Amino acid sequence: MRLALLLLAGLAARGSGLRPPGASRLFGLQRPVGRLCATVEPILDVAPPAAPSDSTGDVVVEFPEPLTPVERLERTGKFWTRAVPVLWNYFRLYTTFNLRESVLGEKLVESEVEARWQEEHERGARIFKETIDELKGFYTKCGQIIASRQDLFPEAYIEALAGLTDFLDPMPASLARAVIAQELLVPKGLTFDEVFAEFDDYPLGAASVAQVHRAVLTPAFGGKEVAVKVQRPAIEPKLMSDVANLKALSKQLRGFDEIPVDYYVVFSELERQLQEEFDFVSEAAAMTEIGETLVRTPGGRPREAPLTVPKPVDGLVSQRVLVMDLLKGVPLSRAQEEMKKRGIDPDGPEAKIFARRLLRALTDAFGWTILETGFFHGDPHPGNIFVMEDGSIGLIDFGQVKRISDDRRVALAKVITALAEARGEGDEMDRADLDRIGKLALELGVGLKPDAKPEGPAAVAVWLFDGEVESLPGGYDTGELSPNSPVKELESFPEELVLVGRSTVLIKGIAARLGVRWSLAKNWYGTAQSALGLTPEAGAAVAGAGASAAPAGPWGRFVAAMRERLEAWVQRLPTPLRKRVMNGIVSYVEWKEARERRKRERDPPAPTGAPLVA
Repeated sequence: MRLALLLLAGLAARGSGLRPPGASRLFGLQRPVGRLCATVEPILDVAPPAAPSDSTGDVVVEFPEPLTPVERLERTGKFWTRAVPVLWNYFRLYTTFNLRESVLGEKLVESEVEARWQEEHERGARIFKETIDELKGFYTKCGQIIASRQDLFPEAYIEALAGLTDFLDPMPASLARAVIAQELLVPKGLTFDEVFAEFDDYPLGAASVAQVHRAVLTPAFGGKEVAVKVQRPAIEPKLMSDVANLKALSKQLRGFDEIPVDYYVVFSELERQLQEEFDFVSEAAAMTEIGETLVRTPGGRPREAPLTVPKPVDGLVSQRVLVMDLLKGVPLSRAQEEMKKRGIDPDGPEAKIFARRLLRALTDAFGWTILETGFFHGDPHPGNIFVMEDGSIGLIDFGQVKRISDDRRVALAKVITALAEARGEGDEMDRADLDRIGKLALELGVGLKPDAKPEGPAAVAVWLFDGEVESLPGGYDTGELSPNSPVKELESFPEELVLVGRSTVLIKGIAARLGVRWSLAKNWYGTAQSALGLTPEAGAAVAGAGASAAPAGPWGRFVAAMRERLEAWVQRLPTPLRKRVMNGIVSYVEWKEARERRKRERDPPAPTGAPLVA
């Protein structure tokens, strides 16, 4: 979603006149794609004590020293000497084109404009890649962000930084073992061999801030296969210094029309989030709480979780080491590649069935956690979403979570309820429903420019939570890049809901790329009603809201078992016959979805009668 970060940053997009191709993609922020790896740097304000020997007892590992103040100053200088010329070149090119068109009255040739911007993108991408290779740290994370967001950044940057998404230089195995020993084992009086029967020296994944190793616990600790997440030592000062540089740079760019987002707020929010991610004990607690929300309703009844959350291993968690369940599969960022390896057409019927399963899992998981408890995973991206070997979905990396207040949660539930109950869409939406949604959006904290249309608040709410509609109130366009997008009317967005916006944008983006019309408002309707006390239990399916996760208990287990058998039987069919069966299933599902859509349009849910608007 090209301008999704407008909502995530909580700021308005600004009109840019002659905007270069991909101007909205010059900068952006999302966490990097990775394998089973964390993206949090450790806090080490002082050099740690000498490392204990590794499991062999033969090697004493020396921990890296944190950067000195002089080294941090040198690093800052290198960043600025590279960043300023790149930004100046972009600004100069934009100004040149704008003057030629606005002042001199020239009619610019589109192909010439695109060629010049492409040339500038290639130059900037090359410099940025060289800077990342030299400085690493948080700049590597920014490079991963860009490389993982083909929908937000120019192709030149994607190509130049593509290698950053796969695997970064891992810590030596001896250093990883030393961190585990010092941070987890020695304080408990344990040795490496007492805890781990196996430990893979080569990590499953390595990011700029942490890496994950596969291991097997000894029988004394359960004997199961686990993932061991280990923070890199001594780089917290480097990380925070890098963020400070980016904040300072983005602050100087505030107010420029050619920069579509005020990224100072983005980096400020990231800085706050990073400060909360350093403690793996907190991450383990968040993982446990969210996992519990997914398996039990607010009333305490068991239900089948829509996706898998790894569990931490009791007694094997410290501030910088986290031992947890190992999820076997591939990140969503590599799912298409894995499909091709298995001979599955990424555009074929099997992929379409998987797409709906993925959307249902994410929709239920985030709907339940956001609306029921207000405590949810704050960093959903394709590297943190796993496609398991059995086709189910897993979610990892709970270092960045968010808890919204009950007032915000209830206000959000009111907006969702009003959207789901609205009659008509676009300019044909019932006027009373339009006013109701608009008032609730303003109560939620959405702020629009003074000259925005009266339908603006409602249009923003529809845009954010209902990807099923083809038109928006007030004649606004659904496309983020359109000059007539309601996103461009935003002046402020509740900071507390920035990460809610990130979650909805992710799900909307997946649905759009898969060609599936998907309404979060309608799918979250039942959960929103429960959050408002209008239904007895949350998490249950609502008529017309789409299928929910199977119920728990004997019947739920029977349904799940039959589904697994049916899927296994279909997979054993000869390829031509399997494709025909899958096509039939997809056609049936699409027909059913279309029928439910028509039913909702003809007979929308009856208004609850609750005092949604004061």
